[in-house]
Amino acid sequence: MITLENLTKAYWYRGKPKYIARDLNVVIPDGARLALLGRNGAGKSTLLRMIAGNINPERGRIRVTGSLSWPIGLTGCVQPDLTGVQNVKFLARVYGVDTDMLVSFVEEFAELGVNFNEPVKTYSSGMRGRLNFGMSMGIRFDTYLIDEVSATGDASFRGKSTKVFHERLKESGLVMVSHSDGLVRSMCTTGAVLENGSITFYDDIEEALEAHNRNLNGDRIGNTADELLG
Repeated sequence: MITLENLTKAYWYRGKPKYIARDLNVVIPDGARLALLGRNGAGKSTLLRMIAGNINPERGRIRVTGSLSWPIGLTGCVQPDLTGVQNVKFLARVYGVDTDMLVSFVEEFAELGVNFNEPVKTYSSGMRGRLNFGMSMGIRFDTYLIDEVSATGDASFRGKSTKVFHERLKESGLVMVSHSDGLVRSMCTTGAVLENGSITFYDDIEEALEAHNRNLNGDRIGNTADELLG
C-alpha cells in the first residue's frame, strides 16, 4: 500500500510556485492497477519519483508497505560505464536477490548476446530499454512504477515483454504514467488525474481517461482562441 500524507511539492515558475502536489492525502491499495494521468507539466513523473524516494517533498510524507520498484522506463537505472552484466549484479545486491538467477534471467530475456558483456554506454536506446526492462521483470515487486515505458525491439520481443509483465501483474500492483490511451487501457483498471497540485481518483479507467481528455481538449480550445484573438 502507498500512502501520501499532506504531501506538498512545488517549483518556482515566473516568480510563482507551481504546485505538483498540494497537501495531497492519498491511499493506493495493494494490487491497484492505477494510471496516473495529467497534461504535460502537471508533475506526473515528479510525483512518481517522490513515491519511489528519488525526490523529497517539501512537506508531508510517503509511507510504503511491501516492495516497490524503481520508476521503470527506457532511461532506466543503469550505470553507463558498467557492462550489462555488471549492472545486473549490482542491482541484485541492492535488492537482495540471487545474483546468478537474475543474471541468467536478464541474459535470456533481454537478448543482448555478446553485448551483455560490453559497457552500457555502447548500447543503442533499444538495447538499454531491453536491459532495463529485463532487470525490472527479473525482480518480483509488490508494486511496479512505470514511467512512460514504450515498446522496444521487434514484434517477438514486444510480445514476450507484454506476456511476462501481465504475468507479474497477476500478483502485483501498478502505478503507470503514460500518454498512450491504448497502453493505459490494456494495463490499468483505475485512474487518477493530476491537475494543479490536486488529484482526482476514478474507479473506472474509462472515466479517468474521459476526464483527462476533457482537460486536454480545453487546453486546445484555449490555445486556438488565443491564436484567433492574437
